[in-house]
Amino acid sequence: MKHSVEYERFTALVDRVLAVPHEVIKQRIEEHRNKAAANPNRRGPKPKQKAVKPSASDPEAAS
Repeated sequence: MKHSVEYERFTALVDRVLAVPHEVIKQRIEEHRNKAAANPNRRGPKPKQKAVKPSASDPEAAS
């Protein structure tokens, strides 16, 4: 069957995209999220920060 050049290029591109392992994709997404969260000027709601409670066993933290 004869295919056009565009079809061959498209199928080659899709094959390259699908060859990337899912773990690599998840890692890249997580890196992007961490980078975006570190931007102080980003738009939208900010993630909540966990409150730091002073430890009862650390006398310097209590003062």
